[in-house]
Amino acid sequence: MPSRIIYFDCFTGAGGDMLLGALLDVGLPLESLRAELAKLPLSGYELEVEHQVRHGLAGSKLHVRDTLGAHPARHPHDVYDLIEASTLPPAVKARSRAVFARLARAEAQVHGIPEEEIHFHEIGAVDSIVDIVGVIAALHLLDVTAVYCSPLPLGSGVIEVEHGRIPVPAPATLTILAQVGAPTVPHPAQTELVTPTAAAILAELARFQRPAMKVQAVGLGFGDKKFPWPNGLRVWLGEPFHPAQTEMDQVVLIECNLDDITGEALGYTMERLFTAGALDVWFTPIYMKKNRPATMLSVLAPAGEAETLSLILLRETPTLGLRMTPPLHRWKAGRRIRQVQTPWGAVRIKEKYLGEEMIAAAPEYEDCARIARERGVPLSEVYTLVQKAIGEEEQTEDEP
Repeated sequence: MPSRIIYFDCFTGAGGDMLLGALLDVGLPLESLRAELAKLPLSGYELEVEHQVRHGLAGSKLHVRDTLGAHPARHPHDVYDLIEASTLPPAVKARSRAVFARLARAEAQVHGIPEEEIHFHEIGAVDSIVDIVGVIAALHLLDVTAVYCSPLPLGSGVIEVEHGRIPVPAPATLTILAQVGAPTVPHPAQTELVTPTAAAILAELARFQRPAMKVQAVGLGFGDKKFPWPNGLRVWLGEPFHPAQTEMDQVVLIECNLDDITGEALGYTMERLFTAGALDVWFTPIYMKKNRPATMLSVLAPAGEAETLSLILLRETPTLGLRMTPPLHRWKAGRRIRQVQTPWGAVRIKEKYLGEEMIAAAPEYEDCARIARERGVPLSEVYTLVQKAIGEEEQTEDEP
């Protein structure tokens, strides 16, 4: 199945409810979202989607109805415990926690206090928890593998919050966007256009660029505020276009040496790192002082994920410190995932491109292993059959 990507077109700003409303408008069933959020041990709310037309544009407005009227102000650890106690998929848990951790760091920096003393007031409310976990669960349900976002329009003026009157953009919002170098554009609105919740979601999940893509569906999510223009956010859902083109990005290499860790702990740490967004993780046998056999643990990470992955290493391994390279430039060959048909069914293959030229194609291990188990045949036989199918397709394409 081709990979799916999504682009958040924030033409008038972004709020958590707008992001989630747009994902529902693009095709996610409301019942599927309700079922996923029901895995959280959280009550006191109801979800409702209202289809609206504003300034000639049709879209969806998500309402998170408060059915209790009063909710406690939560510390970050309260929210983390709530997420960990759920039965959500591990990837959804990890990304949800990472968004709240990003919010906690920003609030602590803004108020000049330790993270453990932070109270999530508006952000710890039920609607914000639903927005954050809901967006991440929705992307998981839609099988989205990459998230992109437009530059963010920022208003000005002041707004009233728990702490009183604060400038716009809200300090936490601006701090979060500064941490990832998010592109912003000025907007004439004298009010908040990007909320801290939306800023944290986008900073954690998205690359701020428009991708080359085949757009397959478009959704529009409306916000609460009424403007002389449609207060909405669009999502474009589709597949990468021309993934064959080479591209360059920046990555960070994080390493530590370990001489007092079990193989089970190493395996678990690798799993945690991949779940949290590591690009690659590997172990190298080494010798340390006093000729002790040891393992060097190496992590290749997106530049924006270095802090999150470093904290996992410090928590899950005995290491007292880490080495980190400055951002490295990485050239990537183009790649495309597609299917070939075999007598045993469809199998995914990964094609490697330089420019428009395909220079290699290899079967996906998981598909081949599944067939080998189901059919009771050697894995090598499945690989041979798939390679034959690839060759026959190439030959057919070359024939006049």
